[in-house]
Amino acid sequence: MKFVVKLGGVALEDPRVLQLCCKAIFDLVSDGNQVAVVHGGGVQLTRTLTQMGKKSEFVSGLRVTDAETRDAALMVLAGRVNKSLVAMLGQVGQSAIGLSGGDGHVFRARKKKTVPDLGFVGEIAATDPRWLEAIWKMGAVPVISSIALGFDGEYYNINADEMAAACAIATRADALVFLTDVPGVKGADGNVMRWLSLKEIPALERAMVVSGGMLPKLNACREALNHGVKRVRILPAHAAASLPDLCSTRVEDGTEVMVA
Repeated sequence: MKFVVKLGGVALEDPRVLQLCCKAIFDLVSDGNQVAVVHGGGVQLTRTLTQMGKKSEFVSGLRVTDAETRDAALMVLAGRVNKSLVAMLGQVGQSAIGLSGGDGHVFRARKKKTVPDLGFVGEIAATDPRWLEAIWKMGAVPVISSIALGFDGEYYNINADEMAAACAIATRADALVFLTDVPGVKGADGNVMRWLSLKEIPALERAMVVSGGMLPKLNACREALNHGVKRVRILPAHAAASLPDLCSTRVEDGTEVMVA
């Protein structure tokens, strides 16, 4: 089976949690699965921008990205965060190749049209998964940072959840899993929803039960399911050990997002 695993939040901040996630990815590959990892790094980027004296702004969960912020994102996400993740996978015994979306033109971007304008924030316009398939043939895991190259020659900051969905669609993945620092999608009563259908999402958005960074995540879930990805799950990173059993046994943690 093909899995796309998106890593973000505490999974990238806490070495113990990151090791747990990487061990689960190693176990998936050992079981004969092909795994691609897409990662964000918003916390690390915000920290770097603060050190640079820049304030971070967000609109509907997306970072406002001027040229200086974009260059910092390229440095932090495609650099330190990406290579640290590759190193941790290697530490648990899993060979990995780090990429940005611009490498090999695996992902091409166009500027995202929004009001207000978000600057160098992009969306995926085209994909070419041949490099990912070549890495899989070598028994390795592609590790992709959420930066993509536009047709205009500019690099664009891509929401990592959107990048993960695009990766799952392009590779015809069987499952897309978001390993996050939240227990799942919470309903109006504050409890985690074990199952969430796409038709339920608009009402949650209107009632502002879900907001901020959960908005692009649920949009990514919708995009993946509507384009043939069979299973989509939002799973807390601390429960990553259950990842290899996701498609064979009942997993209690997180939220399963379904078409209906």
